[in-house]
Amino acid sequence: MLMDINQTVNSLERVQTECSDSWHSTEEFGQSSAYVLQVKATDADDPTYGNSARVVYSILQGQPYFSIDPKTGVIRTALPNMDREVKEQYQVLIQAKDMGGQLGGLAGTTIVNITLTDVNDNPPRFPKSIFHLKVPESSPIGSAIGRIRAVDPDFGQNAEIEYNIVPGDGGNLFDIVTDEDTQEGIIKLKKPLDFETKKAYTFKVEASNLHLDHRFHSAGPFKDTATVKISVLDVEEPPVFSKPLYTMEVYEDTPVGTIIGAVTAQDLDVGSSAVRYFIDWKSDGDSYFTIDGTEGTIATNELLDRESTAQYNFSIIARKVSNTLLTSKVSILINVLDVNEFPPEIAVPYETSVCENAKPGQIIQLVSAADRDLSPAGQQFSFRVSPEAAIKPNFTVRDFRNNTAGIEARRNGYSRRQQELYFLPVVIEDSSYPVQSSTSTMTIRVCRCDSDGTILSCNVEAIFLPVGLSTGALIAILLCIVILLVIVVLYVALRRQKKKDTLMTSKEDIRDNVIHYDDEGGGEEDTQAFDIGALRNPKVIEDNKIRRDIKPDSLCLPRQRPAVEDNTDIRDFIHQRLQENDVDPTAPPYDSLATYAYEGTGSVADSLSSIDSLTSEADQDYDYLTDWGPRFKVLADMFGEEESYNPDKVT
Repeated sequence: MLMDINQTVNSLERVQTECSDSWHSTEEFGQSSAYVLQVKATDADDPTYGNSARVVYSILQGQPYFSIDPKTGVIRTALPNMDREVKEQYQVLIQAKDMGGQLGGLAGTTIVNITLTDVNDNPPRFPKSIFHLKVPESSPIGSAIGRIRAVDPDFGQNAEIEYNIVPGDGGNLFDIVTDEDTQEGIIKLKKPLDFETKKAYTFKVEASNLHLDHRFHSAGPFKDTATVKISVLDVEEPPVFSKPLYTMEVYEDTPVGTIIGAVTAQDLDVGSSAVRYFIDWKSDGDSYFTIDGTEGTIATNELLDRESTAQYNFSIIARKVSNTLLTSKVSILINVLDVNEFPPEIAVPYETSVCENAKPGQIIQLVSAADRDLSPAGQQFSFRVSPEAAIKPNFTVRDFRNNTAGIEARRNGYSRRQQELYFLPVVIEDSSYPVQSSTSTMTIRVCRCDSDGTILSCNVEAIFLPVGLSTGALIAILLCIVILLVIVVLYVALRRQKKKDTLMTSKEDIRDNVIHYDDEGGGEEDTQAFDIGALRNPKVIEDNKIRRDIKPDSLCLPRQRPAVEDNTDIRDFIHQRLQENDVDPTAPPYDSLATYAYEGTGSVADSLSSIDSLTSEADQDYDYLTDWGPRFKVLADMFGEEESYNPDKVT
């Protein structure tokens, strides 16, 4: 039987670790025996035989901070309140020995790296109690004027610091924010500084942690305070006006050169310099006003008219004599006050009328006034009848005391036949100083009205016009009628001109488009060109209406012509034939001249032409000529003699 002997060195490994690297952590200021990690050693010897595979753990290096359980290999802290700020990292040497740790046993070692994690156990502290800063008085608002820093030995978010200015002397002019990268307090300017007003400011700044740990509240307040002293440096500045805006008033038509106000600017720097004044040439007041360069007084340069320009707005520049580059600007607002120079007038021209059946005391017209002068308090107008018209007046004026008045009838009825027009002079006064007045003459027309007071007519011509049409409406109607007449005349003239041009064109076409050819016709025997039967007797209805002078492209149905009635005028007949020829679809595609001749059908004896004779003269019986009356006696005798003379009967 083979027996195992101890011949294998122990191999150590870490188990139940919380980190993947070789560093393991535990929180600072933890209690004693706080768990850190566990190590485990493996032995290849047979654990069932003797003590060869029984391992015992011990610490060779790392005491007295840590301890290890000899059987389980669990490492724990050995001291309470271990401070990370004192020592953050530790190296612990662990030994694993078999044979139960007895003499002669084999051993293996490993190094365990342990770091203490931070807790917020330290408040921020300023390295000094007073910070001195200097800032020029010309520094712009919002600019950073200095930095201060409090030190916190903690790490990460436990070292984040918030800075605040303690309310007190001068603290309202400044602000402080935290730089997240450096944890410094940046002091910024919140209001402008003035060396001449105050040369130094002192205030306190408090630094505190953002993330507190309640376990350490008993250690004291986690904040610190430091004093900040800021000295303002003098900078040469431009002159300063006594007001941010100057407002002045002047009456219109004020004489040129009248002083209406003054501006004042001072150099507040040490060793004050003289100041000179100028009007900004870019503004609109340079031609109407002047300024004294030394005193700053403003005077008129031209006569002002409120009705033209009621307000002027321009700028004045102040410049230091010692340094002409330093200037300042201020706005000037000048209001032009109104002077009562225009009399009031009737606001609009009124067309006043009175009914023939008007009653005394009846208001026939309301009037109002207007004034080109504009008073800030508003104008008050009064109305009255002129003195010369106040004696036995036909009309009077009633003032309503609200800038309006009424024209009042004083008679019981008026007659157009006696007097058609009345003239009433009305005096209007304003309430400004000096008082201005004007006299306006109103024309009153007598009109015929119905019982309700509706105007029917105001003159003889209006009787024939519709009721209610004003003069403007009548003028518009007359203009429309004239325009329509002009349009009709132009239309007729154009129609006549068009007909004349058409006739001339037709004649030119007939003259210029006659086709000449040298073919000799066949005489009376040639009946292929046209059917002469239509000329012999219009009542004959043609069986075939196809043209014979051309060869048609396709067979067309004959057009039905209306039969010519008896006693039809020859002109109508020819016009009818011409129209048919124009719309004939079988006509040749070129111009041709068609000539028609018709003897008429006015005689009750029918046609006397031999063209329509169906028999020879020998077959004719002319005895009926004697029945036609005395007018045909000579003709009857002539044909009767020819009939009596017959060569065949001569013996």
